[in-house]
Amino acid sequence: MNGVGEEDEIGNVFEVGVVVPKRVNGSVVDGDGEFDAVDLMVAEFRKAGFVVEVVPGVTNEFIKLAAPMDTLGAAAAELQIKKQTHIGLDLPFEKEQVDAFVKQTDGSLFSWCERYRCYRHLIYGIVNNSESNLLLRFEDKQFCWEPQESLLQTCESRGIVKQVFPLHDEKRRKQLIRSWALNWWDCTTQPIDDVQLYFGTKIALYFAFLGMYTRWLFFPAALGIILQLVNFGWVGVFLVLPVFFTSVISWAVFFFQFWKRKNFALLTRWRIPYTIGTGPGFKILGLEWNPLHYPVETGKKSQADHVKEKQIYQRHEWFTRIKRFRNDAFIILSIICFQLPFELAYAHLYEIIESSAIKFILTAVYLLLIQYFTRIGGKISVNLIKDEKVENSENRADSLVYKVFGLYFMQTYIGIFYHALLHRNIETLRQVLKQRLIVSEIFDNLLENSLPFLKYSFKKYSAVRNRRKGQKASSRDKVQFASRVEKEYLKPDYAASTGADLEDGLFDDFLELTLQFGMIMMFACAFPLAFVFAAVNNIMEIRTDALKLLTIFKRPLPRSTATIGAWLNIFQFLIVLSICTNCALLVCLYDAEGNWKLEPGLAAILIIEHVLLLIKFGFSRLVPEEPAWVRANRMKNVTNAQDVCSKQLLRNISNKEMSRQEKVE
Repeated sequence: MNGVGEEDEIGNVFEVGVVVPKRVNGSVVDGDGEFDAVDLMVAEFRKAGFVVEVVPGVTNEFIKLAAPMDTLGAAAAELQIKKQTHIGLDLPFEKEQVDAFVKQTDGSLFSWCERYRCYRHLIYGIVNNSESNLLLRFEDKQFCWEPQESLLQTCESRGIVKQVFPLHDEKRRKQLIRSWALNWWDCTTQPIDDVQLYFGTKIALYFAFLGMYTRWLFFPAALGIILQLVNFGWVGVFLVLPVFFTSVISWAVFFFQFWKRKNFALLTRWRIPYTIGTGPGFKILGLEWNPLHYPVETGKKSQADHVKEKQIYQRHEWFTRIKRFRNDAFIILSIICFQLPFELAYAHLYEIIESSAIKFILTAVYLLLIQYFTRIGGKISVNLIKDEKVENSENRADSLVYKVFGLYFMQTYIGIFYHALLHRNIETLRQVLKQRLIVSEIFDNLLENSLPFLKYSFKKYSAVRNRRKGQKASSRDKVQFASRVEKEYLKPDYAASTGADLEDGLFDDFLELTLQFGMIMMFACAFPLAFVFAAVNNIMEIRTDALKLLTIFKRPLPRSTATIGAWLNIFQFLIVLSICTNCALLVCLYDAEGNWKLEPGLAAILIIEHVLLLIKFGFSRLVPEEPAWVRANRMKNVTNAQDVCSKQLLRNISNKEMSRQEKVE
């Protein structure tokens, strides 16, 4: 059985693959107590409860693993994975109380994120439980497996295990290709629940956001088409454009408020807890908060212990903040000293060149070069974040988002600001926006879809060439990749172009969305038709991103999250910034030569800006972020949790009091 994600005889789906180099001499077991490392690994996997199948490949061997429900249940109980019960409480999983826990929408007990976490726990939890070293051999390598050492980590450190990666479920993958990636009949409708079950919450939230954003874009796109087709004359400057931009700001504010409502609704539907955690502070001292623990023990600490604990918290808090401020200042100064002159030079060249074709080529070359400059800045940002020593992975990812977005913000918008505020030429500004939208979107789509395919093709070519070199075969001898698992292994990982160890490929996708949103919002009055370009691009983006995940990349590692994170703050920042930029554009009247004049509208700037800021923050209060039915469900769960905790606490107090009285008697 060579298919990825195929089932065994009793219906278990292979979900994880382990890659090892192909053995030339086969398995070797000497009489001196030596064990073949791969054979021992397979035996230990079976002993851990996995269903195992070994698939030979062209240059590697692949160990496919499937975990029956009993095996997953035991791992979930060891990990104390919290799952929602039928009374609304999130409690640690217990294998003996399976019926008390709510199942997924497809009838499975564990989500893909929970299953993969169990797989990793079981795979890397295989240790040498004997008191002596075990001598292992792989080809001509010989090494010891020490007591209490992980077998997988030992083999990884010696290059025997190349990679552990999730496998596609071929049956469900093909269903998603038909119902999602190739479903062009409905532009924005997506099987979000199926996406969440297959890829996890983080990817599902991205596509839910992208689909809702695209649907909402139809409104400003329709207004942009009307402004483009109808010549309003001087009325368009003094009345139509202010009304258009006020509508756009209201649209953006309402969109994000309704997105927050949908976010809460999706989390409730997927039964994902989104309560605020205790934060990283408890990790500093190695503490873990649990409401079922007896709280009176906390009061037994001496005053000196409380003072010492407080000092540790304060030292860690301010030391981390100072480091983060230092790193942010370094990024800002680097942008000003190195990137800003490059951006201004491009903008100046664009202004003095007269040929439209040369301007188009200049923009394409500029966008190509700036990608490499920004990636260098992104790598520097990653090293700075690691130096901050932030323990929470979400905080590290957010810090990366803010730093890298600052770099891309400068390279995307500084040239446009140059044309808008210094030269103040409306026609040049519109031309720049058209070229940026068209060139950048085409360039980004080609780059993000062609590069992974080229990497995959190069890996296949390298594997075939190495096989022929090893066997000294003729170039005419055809080498085929018969197994799907090997084809999946050769595909590139779904990782971010910057900071792959901190973020997955969604980082680049969200970055593309935010830059697009900033461009169409900050210069909406100069080029209303930009919303049409954005809507068309996003319709294509939904299908190409889906096809990319299902066919071009390996199955992504599942990541659990409750929101889109720092990207939401960036979107909100861009809305406020767009109010300022468009107010400057609205009050600028231009004459026959197209040169703007600022004199007539200084008072109007303040009036319109204050009105739009009032709309921004006023409408945010008008629409509640959490739907009423979600809030009612959450309050019911909180009430149940308080009742259980109160009963458990009273029981603990009673037991302690009874034991004290028995000791007295």
